[in-house]
Amino acid sequence: MADPAARVVISPPGGAHHGIARLLDANLNRAREGLRVVEDWCRLVLQRPELVAQLKDYRQRLGQCHSSSLKQARHAASDPATGLTHQAQQERSTPQQVVAANCARVQEALRVLEEFGRHGAAELAATAAIIRYGLYDLETALLANQERHQTLRQARLYLVTQPVPELLLVVKACLEAGLRLVQYREKSPRPDDRPGEGGVTDHQRFRTATALRQLCWDHGALFIVNDRVDLALSVEADGVHLGQDDLPPLAARRLLGPERLIGRSTHCLEHLRQAVADGCDYVGVGPVHATPTKPGRPPVGLDYVRQATACSPVPCFAIGGVNLENAHQAMGSGAHGVAVVRALMTASDPGAVTRQLLQVIGTSALPRP
Repeated sequence: MADPAARVVISPPGGAHHGIARLLDANLNRAREGLRVVEDWCRLVLQRPELVAQLKDYRQRLGQCHSSSLKQARHAASDPATGLTHQAQQERSTPQQVVAANCARVQEALRVLEEFGRHGAAELAATAAIIRYGLYDLETALLANQERHQTLRQARLYLVTQPVPELLLVVKACLEAGLRLVQYREKSPRPDDRPGEGGVTDHQRFRTATALRQLCWDHGALFIVNDRVDLALSVEADGVHLGQDDLPPLAARRLLGPERLIGRSTHCLEHLRQAVADGCDYVGVGPVHATPTKPGRPPVGLDYVRQATACSPVPCFAIGGVNLENAHQAMGSGAHGVAVVRALMTASDPGAVTRQLLQVIGTSALPRP
């Protein structure tokens, strides 16, 4: 790889070019240090590996730009601002203020690199611009309320509903048994989808979703709506789950904002990589086994579960024919958790099966890195 800063000519101390080299070196240091502060916050406090991966990539790219010629121009003893502080630095009373200050520090340093790198270090300037704009979006996620993401990381069992008699009672029994993640999935046709056959109206969906959301909130669980961003927003759901043919995640994010969750169904590594790139918070991987819930879709098996979990920075939930008898296989393949439909929705005692599934998941999960 060509050295992005190699064209910076170092003049003897005191020369203009030497001063520019010192300026670039100082701001590369400032940007990389600030990124490391934020990266460690995401890694050790937020436990958001997808954010860690992005910040680490930024830091490494700047490191590749930090040539030895720039470092040789460094001379801290002659810097008149060495040790200079400001009262505002002492007024950061919360970790969030520290994170925000370091994001600003990085952005300011990157802007300096852009401005002074244009003449003599154009590749460095271009890299700084790309990272600066990326960090603007990333900062929004960094400073958003993290409660939903923290609950998501703790949830290992994911119930996806289907229409059954006494739906609310089934979900309530599962929640009382320890379930902490529910998706409302209603695939019944609307009245205008199949003329003459009738179906579930949006008003009925709204009423059911509102009741489910309240149940979930009462039990400290997350409530996700399948497909429908409008419905998720109208009932104040915690997020939405999107299939490959649904609204693109980037469009959904503009509507939902940074705090709500977006999940994505994936059936191959290409789908998974795109979901991560689009900023999804978790993915479903499957169908692991053949299932009537996805008629006509061939199962991907446990191989895809292993491949997905090996490269995904976001939680992977194995889905598709997962039940009490085979959940241990998915967890043993590295899945963060399992998503089930019929295993709970058609169970004679959904509460008891929930407890059994949670026990199987807890004893079969691979240790987290």
